[in-house]
Amino acid sequence: MSTAQWLHESEAYVWRPYCQHRTAPPPLAVTATRGCRLVLADGTELVDGIASWWTAAHGYAHPHIRARVAEQLETMPHIAFGGLAHEAGYTLAKRLAALFDGRLSHVFFTESGSVAVEVALKMALQSFYNAGHPRRTVLAFGGAYHGDTFAAMSLCDPVDGMHNAFTGNGVRVVHVPLPVPGDEAFENAFAEIGRDTACVVVEPLVQCAGGMRVHDGAVLRRIRRACDAHGTLLVFDEIATGFFRTGKRFALDEAGVMPDIVVIGKALTGGTLPLAAAIANDAVFDAFLDAGTGRELQHGPTYMANALACAAAHASLDLFEQGDYEARVQRLGNAMRTRLAPLRGRPNVVDVRVKGAIAAVEMKPGTARPSTEFVARGAFVRPLRLRRADVVYLMPPLVIEEEDLGVLLDAVDAECRR
Repeated sequence: MSTAQWLHESEAYVWRPYCQHRTAPPPLAVTATRGCRLVLADGTELVDGIASWWTAAHGYAHPHIRARVAEQLETMPHIAFGGLAHEAGYTLAKRLAALFDGRLSHVFFTESGSVAVEVALKMALQSFYNAGHPRRTVLAFGGAYHGDTFAAMSLCDPVDGMHNAFTGNGVRVVHVPLPVPGDEAFENAFAEIGRDTACVVVEPLVQCAGGMRVHDGAVLRRIRRACDAHGTLLVFDEIATGFFRTGKRFALDEAGVMPDIVVIGKALTGGTLPLAAAIANDAVFDAFLDAGTGRELQHGPTYMANALACAAAHASLDLFEQGDYEARVQRLGNAMRTRLAPLRGRPNVVDVRVKGAIAAVEMKPGTARPSTEFVARGAFVRPLRLRRADVVYLMPPLVIEEEDLGVLLDAVDAECRR
């Protein structure tokens, strides 16, 4: 069966993500990946400007990751993690804890970032329940995005977010603006609900899917102080920001703030296999310990700590350790900043911002060009379309070379000037 034929004959059976099927163009048929490029059915190659939703940090099909997964496949593709253990998962947990200097050392694996957020919420809420003084409220921020599962949707921006149809359902969440200098609105709002707030959940340094909105480390330090004042747990959602995407290995490293729970995913396996984790400190973990039953965390994804995914994660961590990714990201950010800054002042451009290996051109609502226009220039770029703005952004593989980066920047520059 030809590639064109399989797409034509099968597309009616696929429910695509984030897609209005009545109006959306057909998807691009990808037959292979190579480096930082997608190879289409007709042989066209596109430079991937979003690294498959920010996962393919090392580019596609890296030989070291492929070798580790193949080696694992020879002995054990998967076993249930309930009552059984495998080396890849247990050694990965120890390795991840070391990334946080042992201050976050209890690793719960999931298959997706959204589910890891759900687990983090369960950890926070149940820890207070187990202690005999339950708290039912979660504090989140305007502009937030934390995933598409039910509790995760509750954390997303209730007005401008994509999940406003579900506002009021799920977890009890209070949304407040991120702290701003010279304004204590955040602290004042927190004080009113602090006694019942189990945790605060925030995307550190960059709110990604909510529009690539950037804040600094001082914001996170204020949030940490407020959490300490109210005895509230702090959860960092580093699914998108982790593994050098914002500059340092984790955003928390740059901010100098340690949360009580961190959620990681996406680049963890280098975009190879699905794996995420919620990682908690001793105090959170200890709240679940008891001589009897009833206090344990009742959660267990079927493919939790999948052995193949854990092997891929080990290989991805090897690559992060062997290369100077911090320097790579600095060069990448400088190049994107230099090239895109002149777009400020263009008729439909509201703002241009760069943080680490994230570049965003915020435009007036409805003015960003469709992905097909970028494809015509050799780039795969998928603008965010929010109620208040369109955001054309780049989050390419961290290993992207100058030639491929130039293709992306040429496309964004040309399409955002129109």
